[in-house]
Amino acid sequence: MSLFGRALADGDRLEVAGTAVTLKVNRRARRVSLRLDRTRREIVATAPSPRRLPEAAAFARERAGWIAERMAELPDATPIHPGMTLTVFGEPVRLEAGTGRAKWLPAAGGEPARISAMVSSDPGGEGYARAVILMLKKRALAVLSERTEVYAAMLGVEAPKVTVADAKGRWGSCRPAMRGASASIRYSWRLALAPFEVADYVAAHECAHLLELNHGPRFWAHVRALIGDPKRHRAWLRAEGARLHAFGR
Repeated sequence: MSLFGRALADGDRLEVAGTAVTLKVNRRARRVSLRLDRTRREIVATAPSPRRLPEAAAFARERAGWIAERMAELPDATPIHPGMTLTVFGEPVRLEAGTGRAKWLPAAGGEPARISAMVSSDPGGEGYARAVILMLKKRALAVLSERTEVYAAMLGVEAPKVTVADAKGRWGSCRPAMRGASASIRYSWRLALAPFEVADYVAAHECAHLLELNHGPRFWAHVRALIGDPKRHRAWLRAEGARLHAFGR
């Protein structure tokens, strides 16, 4: 079997039941399998070796009904529009149509915080959505930078450089200082849509990686020393992560 007249390769994509299916090779796998990637809203078809990728593709096509059922279970995409109210780090934030550059307006006078952005004439309101997301990214960067500094100080390490991005697979990633390069942590800006304590857990988790590049007992001991038992925060991300990734899609 081939894709576009060539042999199938790791990372190739096909469509089954209207859903993107990514072919992956995992040499530790014992058999061909399918799984739903809830954050990417796609199916991953895994094969133990490159030569079995055609088998994985065929298996995905055979399971079209299963794929359609799993995709139907995902939360609907959430378009961004004026008038909606978001929850940002656990606090309500109202979206408004405004003039000029997008801006964050703090809560005042009993009113919630607001994001004001210009509504353009582009199809689907993509310009408005981009402006709102830019404000959310700035808010995420400010809050997560502050929490990272707090936890780095508690661990007795230098505060790393912090950035935010739209990562699909991980809520955060840490690169410890090495070979003269400073440490850095990158977070998903979508953590701004999570409760504060959940986003705070992710900051503690990534800061613990500044000392331990693994998920062994010492790593989890650092996490618990910073924020207590992380189980409920991890459970929240597993249960609600797909909804956060559906925002703005």
